Amino acid sequence: MVAADRHTRIMADGSKSGVQTLASSSSFAQVLDELTLRRAQRGDRAAFAAIYDRFGPACYNLALRILGEPAAAQDIVHEVFVRLLTGLRGYRGEAPFGAWLKRMVSNATIDALRARQRIIDVLDDTLERIGETPEVAQQGVDAWSLLMRMPPRARAVVILHEMEGYTHKELAELFGQSESYSKSILSRALSSLQRQLRGEVGGQHEE
Repeated sequence: MVAADRHTRIMADGSKSGVQTLASSSSFAQVLDELTLRRAQRGDRAAFAAIYDRFGPACYNLALRILGEPAAAQDIVHEVFVRLLTGLRGYRGEAPFGAWLKRMVSNATIDALRARQRIIDVLDDTLERIGETPEVAQQGVDAWSLLMRMPPRARAVVILHEMEGYTHKELAELFGQSESYSKSILSRALSSLQRQLRGEVGGQHEE
């Protein structure tokens, strides 16, 4: 795949351009011209590569913010664009292309979080049986590191709601929960962030 050949370069460029900072911006709002879209839908590899070049960094940025791991974010971008190879024909323009693609990335990261949570649950059960608890560093924190310490789901809610503009209704659909569930997670997560940024580090984050 032509676009896949650009994967490593785009991810490296994204890291250099500040995607790991809390305030980095998204570029899903870019407009995809109709000609490039139609060519890509017909299987034109050059057009598909152009879409990858334009939106790949934004996809990586969002996935990295939620997952907190460059390698995992790269996997998400690769997975989404592989799906896009066949799924692009199903895009009918009901929403702007960037918003449609962002939804795909969000869904993929949520799926990754769910899979990771199943693994975490197994590890937690194991630690509990042997009486061990993981050590948590509490010094030298900043906003980004605090966010990365949050449970994955809480971090996803904060990022998608506060930075990406998702409504609680949209989050409820993504997580398969109620709107009140999303609101509760966001409220507790933001309160915890505020306490810790004021120096009251030490409490457990709620998920």
